[in-house]
Amino acid sequence: MCTCSTCDFQLTATELLIYKPHCSSLFLFKKKRYNLETEKQNTEDIEERALIQKFRILQSTLLHKLSLQPKLKAGEILRIKAYVQIYSEQGPKAILPDLNIRLVCPDCKNPVPNIIEEFANGDLVCGDCGLVLGDRIIDTRSEWRTFANDEGDDPSRVGAAANPLLDGAQLDTVISRRDGGSGMARDLNKVHGRANAVKGEKNLIQAYKEIAAMSDAIGLTKLIADIAKQLYKRVEEEKLLRGKSTESIIAACIFIACRQENVPRTFKEICAITRVPKKEIGRCFKTLIRNFETNVSTMASEDLMSRFCSMLHLRMEVQKAALDLTMKTKEHGTLAGKSPVSVAAACIYMASCLYQQPQSTRDVAQVTGVSEVTIKNSYKLLWTEREKLLDEKKYGGFENLPSP
Repeated sequence: MCTCSTCDFQLTATELLIYKPHCSSLFLFKKKRYNLETEKQNTEDIEERALIQKFRILQSTLLHKLSLQPKLKAGEILRIKAYVQIYSEQGPKAILPDLNIRLVCPDCKNPVPNIIEEFANGDLVCGDCGLVLGDRIIDTRSEWRTFANDEGDDPSRVGAAANPLLDGAQLDTVISRRDGGSGMARDLNKVHGRANAVKGEKNLIQAYKEIAAMSDAIGLTKLIADIAKQLYKRVEEEKLLRGKSTESIIAACIFIACRQENVPRTFKEICAITRVPKKEIGRCFKTLIRNFETNVSTMASEDLMSRFCSMLHLRMEVQKAALDLTMKTKEHGTLAGKSPVSVAAACIYMASCLYQQPQSTRDVAQVTGVSEVTIKNSYKLLWTEREKLLDEKKYGGFENLPSP
């Protein structure tokens, strides 16, 4: 064993051969560490202190390795010598990268910034001058904070996103089915769901699922489905339709939502996705309109024209001709007393014949939901007044129109 005259560190003959060139560096480490602890810290000293600490840990690791394995390979000895020499000549910055991110207050410009994060408000504040450096910063922890400016219930949450269509805190915890939905996990999931179900919300959730399914079945958008859900929730809260079936109430809510958004659907289309008679849906519809006191636009033939023509794969010129024919029919009162669906069906049938793209009354009836007899009777009225309703020069005569 030998003792180093510079740092009083006891080394073996092999260790002394390796570490002797950097004994002066060990002394510098101790001196710099002492200065950092006693003098006022600045930004560069803090950075260097962190780097020195990392290097000292690395040195202790190397010393431990030497004590366990006195006989090192020639390549390892050369690497250690080169590493120590570079550090002693150029300092720690030559060895380790600068990974520090400096955040200095632009007002006080303190070299040792005192930046404080206020978790309650989500602000980043300078502790010396009070300048707010950032607001509503992202916090990766659980969401306990709230940024609401008004008073009232605390909207801070931990759990699922708030659903305005449901009541309660909605802090859901779900037991996953890790084994594919069988065994103990499945039973725990069922029991946990029954225990945590909020009274009244179970029926609402089921009704919302049915509304979404029915809306998808007839091609309605999510906006209309959400409006129908809001209407249904109001019906449940105010208990407007006691004794009525859930399915009839849902159908009436969807029908009203379509009218409000100017996307009309016929009663027959709504009845096709439910098991409720048309009269039952009509009663619920009238009751809701009377209690909601809302302005629901009446269905017009023009609103149905585009969708029906698209379903029949008719050209745009046929659709335009059907719209013009509908407007002329209203002016002359040719089909007065007929339902808007019947008027639309008859006008589409007549326009398709004008442009030599005739559709059979059966095809038109299947799309519009109007009987073939009604279409033929309405078309007969249009055909008798064809000279008033149609411009003969524009359509090149009426030879393409079949006689009723």
